[in-house]
Amino acid sequence: MSLAYVILGLLQQEERTGYDLKVGCFDQCIAHLWQADQAQIYRTLDRLEVQGWICCTIKIQHDRPNRKVYHITETGKAELNQWLQTHQPLPVLREPLLMQLYFAAELPNEAIATLLEQELVVRQKKLAECISIQVPSLDDQTAAPEQRLHRLVLDLMIQREQTYLDWLQRAIEFARSQRNFTPMQ
Repeated sequence: MSLAYVILGLLQQEERTGYDLKVGCFDQCIAHLWQADQAQIYRTLDRLEVQGWICCTIKIQHDRPNRKVYHITETGKAELNQWLQTHQPLPVLREPLLMQLYFAAELPNEAIATLLEQELVVRQKKLAECISIQVPSLDDQTAAPEQRLHRLVLDLMIQREQTYLDWLQRAIEFARSQRNFTPMQ
């Protein structure tokens, strides 16, 4: 999936500056789903503008630098709509912790358990962040469709983190209960 479609989706919701996208979206409301740094965002905005999928208006400010406000064009809306209806391939899984664990037979079990515990702390924090996001429940008939879809996505994120935490607990118990592994020759 491309960052371009994430930005198009955010601009479909409302027009925004590059700063608004970074601080208000990628650092806040969608931080649990997608991350992008400032340089990636601005490069993508430039590319989308060249493609005609977004337009930029300069808002003059007298006491601060002028603001470039981006909005999605009809062409951009059509591209986003097409993308929204296209099944995406499974993402490439890259889990550094799992690769570390895969090759960790040379380490003492306590070192493996410590590594897993460090991940446990990070995942607990991420779960707490997901749980703290305020989105109406799926059963809330007064919620806008967009809010209910956000809840659906958030529920999966919470379930995924909880599953990872459960697995980490089992892995830590396993590492602590084993005698040190004998390296393969």
